[in-house]
Amino acid sequence: MKVLVLTGPESSGKSTLALRLQQTFGGLCVAEQVRLYIEQSGRDTHYGDVDIIARQQLAAEDAARAAAPHLLILDTHLLSNLLWSRLLFNNAPDWLEPALHQRHYDLHLLLDPRGVPWQADGQRCQPQLQERLSFHQDCQDWLERHGQRYLAIGGDWQQREAQALAQVERWLKLPSER
Repeated sequence: MKVLVLTGPESSGKSTLALRLQQTFGGLCVAEQVRLYIEQSGRDTHYGDVDIIARQQLAAEDAARAAAPHLLILDTHLLSNLLWSRLLFNNAPDWLEPALHQRHYDLHLLLDPRGVPWQADGQRCQPQLQERLSFHQDCQDWLERHGQRYLAIGGDWQQREAQALAQVERWLKLPSER
């Protein structure tokens, strides 16, 4: 099983690309759980929700891993929970980062917010490009600091889809690294 993670700031195309990659290459796709949580609770999140949301994200990932697909596509993973918790609440549950380190992820696609417009959807909270660029940098810094393999994806919607499809196709043809 190869595990692909889409990461980066909001409104950069993670969910759309995750589904497009699944349509093209098969496998299983795990959705971002915070979106579901907010839809179900009908309110904004608070710090007490971070633990619940992160555990739901892990449970969804674990269920997909147990199915052992040839390709597991994660719309996001605990890195987003960790960074958003620190950004919004200036704190994060102590277990989040160690749990992130305990899992193997083969490749991250880091989506750049430049080149595509921010789209309000009732849940997003960073309409300013500079805010999204800062979050993008936080993601990149974390990936680099922890030696995680990633590829940068950017441009307009068509360009980022073409880049993602080409990069993932190339990557899937490589022999497994584990």
